[in-house]
Amino acid sequence: MENNKNNIFIKMRKLLPILILSLVSFVGFSQNSKTAKDLLDEVAKKVESYKNIEIEFTHNLDNVDAGVHQETRGKVTVKGDLYHLNYMGTEQIFDGKKVYLIVNEDEEVIIQNPNNEDKESLTPSKMFTFYKSGYTYTMGDLKTIKGIKIQYVNLTPIDTNSDVKNILVGIDVKTKHIFNVIEIGKNKTTTTLEIRSFKTNQTLPDSLFTFNLKKYRDQKNYTISEPK
Repeated sequence: MENNKNNIFIKMRKLLPILILSLVSFVGFSQNSKTAKDLLDEVAKKVESYKNIEIEFTHNLDNVDAGVHQETRGKVTVKGDLYHLNYMGTEQIFDGKKVYLIVNEDEEVIIQNPNNEDKESLTPSKMFTFYKSGYTYTMGDLKTIKGIKIQYVNLTPIDTNSDVKNILVGIDVKTKHIFNVIEIGKNKTTTTLEIRSFKTNQTLPDSLFTFNLKKYRDQKNYTISEPK
């Protein structure tokens, strides 16, 4: 059971940086790379102007050879450094100081300190620079999907030992918002994250980004695991 919780936590830690992949700045060398950088910078500038972002998404995991297809829906709300993620029946909250993983199925809350040294952690400072280094990138195909023109940017890991072959970031040409992110693994597993709803500047309660310890410990009798 503990391994299962850890796997869920790892997936959730990786999910949000992928969602905000469009907020990243890269340094390019070829003209193609410069064009890709300019597009990502344009997306970043627009997204950073919003007071908050509320995203509903679909997360698909596919491996044809293994006969695997999994589809999960989720929602994430981001306000500055704060976020609230709902994914796989589990909630994750960052209140600016600590990360709260609420596993409702097991009636447990895992409280952790953000790990600023972990490249995959959801620290606010890294949400905007997660892919700033470690990738080369070029402009990909321009496609029309569901009547929407989508420009893809192709990212390739510099680390040859990476499990990821490449990542395709699809950007809506008109809105300059992320449409989808496709991660292709070397094990032939494809992970697709598609944005179903993208709302900005919503009226949000402050309680959305706070953890109510009394509610989960005293009222719901959840097990609370805190960092040592």
